[in-house]
Amino acid sequence: MTTGTAPGTPAPAGRGGWLREHSEIGVAVLLLLLGVLVLTDALTMDVDLTQRGPVGPRTVPVVVGVALLLVAVLLALDVLRGGRGEAEGGEDVDLSEPGDWRTVLLLTGVFLGNAVLVDPLGFPVSGALLFWGSAYALGSRHYDRDPLIAAGLSLVTFFVFDNLLGVPLPGGPLMEVL
Repeated sequence: MTTGTAPGTPAPAGRGGWLREHSEIGVAVLLLLLGVLVLTDALTMDVDLTQRGPVGPRTVPVVVGVALLLVAVLLALDVLRGGRGEAEGGEDVDLSEPGDWRTVLLLTGVFLGNAVLVDPLGFPVSGALLFWGSAYALGSRHYDRDPLIAAGLSLVTFFVFDNLLGVPLPGGPLMEVL
């Protein structure tokens, strides 16, 4: 009796083994759920009659939602037919080492902190904290240089979005000074 595995390879145990061998199905399910969410939001969007035209505000979300659904179905079919993702083989990645959870948690905290602080402090301050905190989490220890670069990058980003692109960002209390 053959198990369908290579000689010398233990057969996967039950359902957990099948899921482990087809873990890309999880990505397909995530893409499917994301596509349904995007389509639901796009199709339930209130659109004023004056905003309608050949390309309205629903067009891009509908295209993205349909594309997500299509990619999810194609990925699931490929995995079920035996397709496998290629293992990561970067030259500077040691796959036997565990993930760096400290960095992941620091970055998560920095992003959540930015989301909380952007309204009361404004984008220039919260963006500077975001850029400096990300640099710190990723290993930079230039305490004299990093805050200056973060502040400059945050101000440039704010003025590009607010003035050049017309995307209003919260200015916060510093806007009275600037």
